[in-house]
Amino acid sequence: MKERKKTISWDDPAPGVAAMPGMSGLDYLHSMMGKKLPPPPMGQLLNMTLVHAAQGTATFTCHPDESHYNPIGTVHGGLVCTLLDSALGCAVQTTLPKGLGYTSIEIKVNYLRSVRADSGPLTCVGIVAKAGNRVAFADGTVTDANGKLVATATGSLLVFPVEA
Repeated sequence: MKERKKTISWDDPAPGVAAMPGMSGLDYLHSMMGKKLPPPPMGQLLNMTLVHAAQGTATFTCHPDESHYNPIGTVHGGLVCTLLDSALGCAVQTTLPKGLGYTSIEIKVNYLRSVRADSGPLTCVGIVAKAGNRVAFADGTVTDANGKLVATATGSLLVFPVEA
């Protein structure tokens, strides 16, 4: 066996967590993309980055590698699901005023083709289907570097007040 190594580092998430309740969701995401606030550690761990956020939509890229493989030599579906969950959530976040947050209630993923380390970068787009005061709904797609559809998802998200 040939050993592989990967070193992971991340930024302290505390400043972002503290700032979030006082900002609209879209302003918060723009602050992360502009490097005024730290990105979430999960994104750094999985090599995914928020690259676009506008009212009702969020786009991530992800660069899969061998460290994401499952036992059969393809990228684990959990990476693709996490990518979709992040895009759906951030799409909903773009619609939220300050003082509100969200969490996933349910996500339904359809996997359409396998992903390998050479499939990337992956692009994942989340779009709000219906914003709500208590529950929001969003849809998402993941495409590979050749523009082929890899997976789709629908999800529902709980909207709730957050404290400063």
